[in-house]
Amino acid sequence: MGKDLTISKLIVENFFEKLSNALEVDVAIAGCGPSALTLSLELSKKGYKVAIFEAKNEPGGGIWGGGMMFNEVVLESELEGYLKELGIRFKKFDEFIVTDSVHLASALLYHTTLAGTMIFNNVFVEDLVMYDRRVSGVVINWTPTLREKLHVDPISIVSKFTVDGTGHPANLVKLLSKRGIISSIGGSTEASYNFGIVGYEFPMDAENGERFVVENTREIYPGLYIVGMAAVSVGAGPRMGPIFGGMIMSGLRAAELISNELRKMGGSDDER
Repeated sequence: MGKDLTISKLIVENFFEKLSNALEVDVAIAGCGPSALTLSLELSKKGYKVAIFEAKNEPGGGIWGGGMMFNEVVLESELEGYLKELGIRFKKFDEFIVTDSVHLASALLYHTTLAGTMIFNNVFVEDLVMYDRRVSGVVINWTPTLREKLHVDPISIVSKFTVDGTGHPANLVKLLSKRGIISSIGGSTEASYNFGIVGYEFPMDAENGERFVVENTREIYPGLYIVGMAAVSVGAGPRMGPIFGGMIMSGLRAAELISNELRKMGGSDDER
């Protein structure tokens, strides 16, 4: 008997150990873009159990392609210290920083998984778990299963907090809005519109878009937070193109908000 059986057993056994460990987490994140990676890194460093579910084969979101497949991205210079902390190479140009998009994505992926974040690629969040009018986790299935429209039931992940990091589609928010659940915040469809449940971003305006994404990072429904481009789409903010400072700062903002709430629930895994 050659190595083949051993290789297969190692993959299967270790994957299911990881999946079993992810069935109940502190934070479940749908989508693995820059805001989700920054959020997961900060929470994992504090000892919280975090799992990310990414529908595509390649985690990293919109970073990889840079601007029009020129694989360089721009960030605000105020993030210089954060990039240095992660050992990311960059160049400064007045108020801007330029870095290689592949280098940035790779660094975020490396650091968050090193800190303990569990990333499951090719996994789509098809629904939400809800207990007592509070989002309490996600329902997942293999992306190819849904793409092929196979009649295969999903499994559930239970979490203390759930994050919509699905980018432009804001898929998790749509799961609530299409059922009329999200409008219960304001009590009416009109109030729901005023609350910002729009579902698309406005035309390009990088300066205001970068500010908007951070300001709109928040808990949109009990247990459900929005970050990154999901926060922009939900709030109908302007798109900002290949500048990613707002995405990073949105993740940092969400980490602050969620960790504050988790501490109220009894502290981090390290503290327990």
